[in-house]
Amino acid sequence: MASKWLWIALVAGLGLGVAQIGQAQNAANVDQKRMAEADRTPGEWMGPGRTYDEQRFSPLKQITDASVGTLGLAWYAELKVDRGVEASPLMIGGILYNIEPWNVTVAYDAATGKELWRYDPKVDRDKGRLACCDIVSRGLAAWQGKILIATLDGRLIALDSRTGKPKWSVNTFDPVWPYTITGAPRVFNGKVLIGNAGAEGAARGYVTAYDVNTGKMLWRFYTVPGDPSKPQANSALEMAAKTWKGEWWKRGGGGTVWDSIVYDPDLDLVYIGVGNGGPWVQAYRSPGGGDNLFLSSIVALNAKTGAYVWHYQTTPGDEWDFTATQSMILADLTIDGKLRKVLMQAPKNGFFYVLDRATGKLISGRPYVAMSWANGIDMATGRPNVNPEAHYGVTPVMITPGAGGGHNWNPMAYSPLTGLAYFPVTEMYMAYALNPNFKPTPGNMSQLGIATTGYELNRKAINDYATANNKTWLTAWDPVAQKERWRVPYPVRGSGGLLATGGNLVFQGTVGGTFAAYRADTGAKVWEMPVQQVPIAAPISYMVNGVQYIAVNAGWGGGLAHSTSAKSLGFPLSPSPRLLVFKLGGTAQLPAIKGSGPELVRPAETNASPETIARGELVYAQQCSACHGEQARGGVKDLRRMSPTTHDDFLNIVLGGKRREKGMASFADLVSKSDAEAVHTYLIHRANEDWAKIQAGE
Repeated sequence: MASKWLWIALVAGLGLGVAQIGQAQNAANVDQKRMAEADRTPGEWMGPGRTYDEQRFSPLKQITDASVGTLGLAWYAELKVDRGVEASPLMIGGILYNIEPWNVTVAYDAATGKELWRYDPKVDRDKGRLACCDIVSRGLAAWQGKILIATLDGRLIALDSRTGKPKWSVNTFDPVWPYTITGAPRVFNGKVLIGNAGAEGAARGYVTAYDVNTGKMLWRFYTVPGDPSKPQANSALEMAAKTWKGEWWKRGGGGTVWDSIVYDPDLDLVYIGVGNGGPWVQAYRSPGGGDNLFLSSIVALNAKTGAYVWHYQTTPGDEWDFTATQSMILADLTIDGKLRKVLMQAPKNGFFYVLDRATGKLISGRPYVAMSWANGIDMATGRPNVNPEAHYGVTPVMITPGAGGGHNWNPMAYSPLTGLAYFPVTEMYMAYALNPNFKPTPGNMSQLGIATTGYELNRKAINDYATANNKTWLTAWDPVAQKERWRVPYPVRGSGGLLATGGNLVFQGTVGGTFAAYRADTGAKVWEMPVQQVPIAAPISYMVNGVQYIAVNAGWGGGLAHSTSAKSLGFPLSPSPRLLVFKLGGTAQLPAIKGSGPELVRPAETNASPETIARGELVYAQQCSACHGEQARGGVKDLRRMSPTTHDDFLNIVLGGKRREKGMASFADLVSKSDAEAVHTYLIHRANEDWAKIQAGE
């Protein structure tokens, strides 16, 4: 009898031990050792790029190029907000953590999709108009029982991973500038790092480290020097100040760290990707020229202190919005017979860079897309050979890549099995011209200094050429040989970020409203499923109870939605974004689409004068086009497709803030009533123009 009770006690104790282990795992028990040894737990996805090297490679190989044909939907979750979704989730201890627009954070059972908790930080909706490229978030981080989120309105918040309740919150913004946050925080050695966005409003960039347990600020590194009549914060900014002219500090200068941040545990360095200048036009930002450090640069900092170590500037004196904020990947590559610790990046400017990540020295740099702004790199100096004609004035100049870049924020992946990097590429052309009437407006997001109207004949010809010659594809790039190994073309730009796996697969959401898998070695398509959305985010892979899953956020938006509406892409569109999770043999079904959204209808033509319509076009270009598309051709909301009710409420929406909770804050401080009325007449005119083209079969 005693042995029976002993057996029961042992079983009970074993059950308690298993429960305790499960609780510990569910507490997001991420620390330095676990992250540094992430490949020992390949079934988890503990950071934005899975590992510190941000390769976005999963070693899991239950789903392979041979078995992927039976991949199906395991479960999905509706995201009840009609905006772009760019985040990659995390999966730790059987819990999937996701972040939605407005930074709403949700925990799910990773195997079943059951919602466990939801946290809404109640983001200030007025910040939505400052976000250049939608109210998106690109991810979250985890550390020792905490989920770290960074909100659009500037708060860094630590949530209890079990309950979703806040543990601490800190404001990260300097209130002088029009900042937002769209990037994901990174955590290492008890520090959490976050940058910000706002260079389109000329905000001065910086990155800040906080204590992950308390929120106490530990160090801050500014990417643009301050007033040169005062001491700079460090010797690196003293050096940088010598590369600027004029009074840049009064406007801020730009250079925000809005996306890529990578930690190197081997060298204890943190690499930050720095964005464009504000204004774009250097003549307004830094009259007299100069390299304008650290704009469009990769900067290495001491991870403990934030002290400058080295930098590599991809685009000196940038005036084309050629940010260096795109995904950076660390790897050890054999180059010329020697194993090198490298950093790889394919930024907007069209060059694929391989740098020595200990020194910042350029190892190689080759074009991955057609370009006209430069004709190569001087390997002795590491500087691009800039085409003098690329420096534009009031006469429009056609440049490729355009401001959207050869490769933008959509995350790149790298497979150590194939030795290839995978990322979406766009060959795009754009007309750049200086706006001779530019006047900075404090607090306004549109501080570019470029001309957005005045479609004289040569400018129209350039834009027509651009529309006809833009091309896009998924590339597999060999970083050692610096050449493309294969490509998959797409009809228009907009396909998503990448995931590479040990099953010889590359996963990507496509602009055709599908989620697809390709062989990593050849690019052959081996699986595709319609998903009623464009999964622009990068997928992740994880394993629970011996089952491999692929998860991706699917929701059209971000910068591309400013020029192209999802309605125009030609597939049935779900009413809201979704989190989609797949497994082999998955049988879940998406609901059928009821209708496909508002059609382009003909509103009553305006009887406003041509002068009023022209004024409306000008105000629209300055205040509205960033979110609603150039010439109202798309955008987060396609204003050519306004309903009669929206037309009636137009002034209440634009000036009264009637739709503030949906992200459309009042513009009464920037737009007068007469200007708002002029914009309305311009939009009515544009709807009639395009209606007439449709009727004519154009």
